[in-house]
Amino acid sequence: MTDSADARGGAWSRVRGHLRSQIGKDAYQNWIDPLAFVGADHGVVQIAAPTSFIGTWVARNYGEVIRQLLTKERVLVQRLEFTVAAPTAEEGFRPPRAREAAAAKPEARPEPRPEPRPEPRIETRSETAMVAPGDIELPQSPLDGRFTFDNFIVGKPNELAHAAARRVAEGRDVSFNPLFLYGGVGLGKTHLMHAIAWEVRHSRPEARVLYLSAEQFMYRFVSALRFKEMHGFKEMFRSVDMLMVDDVQFISGKDSTQEEFFHTFNALVDQHKQIVISADRAPGEIDGLEERIKSRLQWGLVVDLHPTDYELRLGILQAKAEAQAALHPGVVVGPGVMELLAHRISSNVRVLEGALTRLYAFAGLVGREINLDMTQECLADVLRASERKVTIDEIIRKVADHYNLRMSDLLSARRARQVARPRQVAMYLSKTLTSKSLPDIGRRFGGRDHTTVIHAVRKIEELRKTDNQIAEDVELLRRMLEA
Repeated sequence: MTDSADARGGAWSRVRGHLRSQIGKDAYQNWIDPLAFVGADHGVVQIAAPTSFIGTWVARNYGEVIRQLLTKERVLVQRLEFTVAAPTAEEGFRPPRAREAAAAKPEARPEPRPEPRPEPRIETRSETAMVAPGDIELPQSPLDGRFTFDNFIVGKPNELAHAAARRVAEGRDVSFNPLFLYGGVGLGKTHLMHAIAWEVRHSRPEARVLYLSAEQFMYRFVSALRFKEMHGFKEMFRSVDMLMVDDVQFISGKDSTQEEFFHTFNALVDQHKQIVISADRAPGEIDGLEERIKSRLQWGLVVDLHPTDYELRLGILQAKAEAQAALHPGVVVGPGVMELLAHRISSNVRVLEGALTRLYAFAGLVGREINLDMTQECLADVLRASERKVTIDEIIRKVADHYNLRMSDLLSARRARQVARPRQVAMYLSKTLTSKSLPDIGRRFGGRDHTTVIHAVRKIEELRKTDNQIAEDVELLRRMLEA
């Protein structure tokens, strides 16, 4: 082959572009972006990978596609050969031939990568973390540019989590380590994790921050075991300034992964390095997690992101509507639309945002105002899926558990205060959380008359204003039932 090295490098750049469009952004960033073109000789094309695992995986899954694309670029390819290139702190990723050339000619400057690694060192999957000579490369979870503190809407359900995340991100002395954030889907855990990383990136660019999911931690651990790279794995995870692990519940039941996570956790805490963890449940409620890990996760500050209330949902919608208005100028939102969405879609902020996006897109395409009729028409499936599905049986069971009673007690004729008051709470919740009629609710509670249900509802409404314990019980039970 007579093509110059520069021409072959250009062919490789075009091949990378084709692969990005074919396999998608995430797969490209995980597997293709870390590769470097080394050279071609007598039909053998050499490609450098940061680890043998990545090279083997790419060869098995994308080898034929790469060969065909290179052939289209008029590069003679009979065989692909993947080699492992070690990283260096000063120069980043360098393929073997570049290292050999540098060793032979110390004065020669190594040829730069086509896509240099940006600073500061908070990396996404398309960038690699190089914290010390000899460390392995670690593809990380991408940081979403939308998830910053500026874009986080603060309300009563999430104000403590937001304040704690701010304190950690600002780098001031904190009395808690780790910070453990937990809550259901779409309540803002991942948003706060990303916001912390972005804030550190801008305020302390020299800090080494590693953000990834628990699933990626497990994947890297298994790969390090398989390819005997445990030393590099340990050095990478134990030399960072801040470790952030999302969805830690995914390591439950994985004994070896938990063992390594435990030692990594201890090593970082001993070095006074900050750890931030998120999960969908509190540490003590994650089944399959070792007790010693649960204990350490509860060392610091454990913060619950509560389900959003009406006011917070309305605030989120108004903030998102401003962004949508910039994308769809001329689209008018009629009165009552935001209030309807905030009231009807209560379980998940992501569904709420998706519904608003759909409304603006629909209105922009058909040239209509977003009014209540159009909202009901466009979001019929979303609103139907978001209808309350809480059953009276579930309410009775939750209330009985909360007050340490039997379900039969709530359905009985007993009028003792320790039974009558929980029964009234259960009736109140049945009226407010289900679409059942008063007679239906009365029949379900031991065949009582609908007037008994009306009395119970009015009594609990009055007590909520004057009795803090009743107010707290009702709110807690409501959250449990709507979660």
